Amino acid sequence: MKGYLAFAAKRFVQLAAVVFAGVSAAFFITHLSPINPVEMALNRITARSQFSPDAIDAMRAALTDLYGVNEPLMQKYVNFWRRLVQGDLGPSLIAFPTPSMQIVMRALPWTVGLLTFAIVVTWLVGNILGGLAGYYQKNRALKAFGIVAMGIQPIPYYIVAFLLLVLFGFVWPILPISGGFSMTVRPGWNWPFIISVITHAILPATALVLVGFGAWFLGMRALVSNIVTEDYVTYAELAGVDRNRIVGSYVIRNAIVPQVTALAMALGGIFSGTVITEQVFNYPGLGSLLIEAVNGGDYSLVLAVSTMAIVAVATAIFIVDLLHPILDPRIRTE
Repeated sequence: MKGYLAFAAKRFVQLAAVVFAGVSAAFFITHLSPINPVEMALNRITARSQFSPDAIDAMRAALTDLYGVNEPLMQKYVNFWRRLVQGDLGPSLIAFPTPSMQIVMRALPWTVGLLTFAIVVTWLVGNILGGLAGYYQKNRALKAFGIVAMGIQPIPYYIVAFLLLVLFGFVWPILPISGGFSMTVRPGWNWPFIISVITHAILPATALVLVGFGAWFLGMRALVSNIVTEDYVTYAELAGVDRNRIVGSYVIRNAIVPQVTALAMALGGIFSGTVITEQVFNYPGLGSLLIEAVNGGDYSLVLAVSTMAIVAVATAIFIVDLLHPILDPRIRTE
């Protein structure tokens, strides 16, 4: 137990270092932008109504102090971490004066729900079917799955998303192709809203599942195809051990550990695929929010989304990493 706690502590230190480096990089990259947040905010405010020159000057002075435009870069960096610890990254430019983190927290549940569903379905179903395909290599249905997986896996997320959008939005218009829910329902814990959310999530979730399924299926099939030739599997078959037990306890269990490692490595790519997919379907998650912030020059919001994404992905990898010694006792934790 002490060895595992030491292992977890080391991984937590690595998590903190990754988050610190990633968030710091995001800060310096966003602050290389030539966009002046004060002038951007003033342009948006004055475009809605008329203000006197004195009022504009007063707002310019207040916004300059608010954004710390005239401060040295390192002072901005220190202030950024101070505000980040308090959960405050300043107001958004495109939705001034709404705090950036408040906007991010509104979009976060949509991305988390979509991403969680896609990862669970693709990883579990892909590995289970891939494991069966690797063991029962003559099964025709599993061979057909393999052909489909090889055909879909190389296709980028956005291509599959566009194909689904055209197919079910125009050729056979039976599913909504934009937004997170219908504007005719009231948000809340009621059945019309829940059903609307589910139907609007079908196409973006399907795009992520179709592409992700192929990679896990093919990877697991290749791993199991090598494991079935091992002596302990052959001996178990000759000893008359039940086939289901061989597949579950001897084959898939030993092949799943590399797939857990692959999951940790693939989380960043899966998130980037979610960003693109959300943009295609105008889904109200972090992906759409990030693109909107970039197009609007809102570096406060870009930094808030980037920070949340870095922390979330790094934490997910940390959790997956902690599962390794539990799944495979051969992994040393000391």
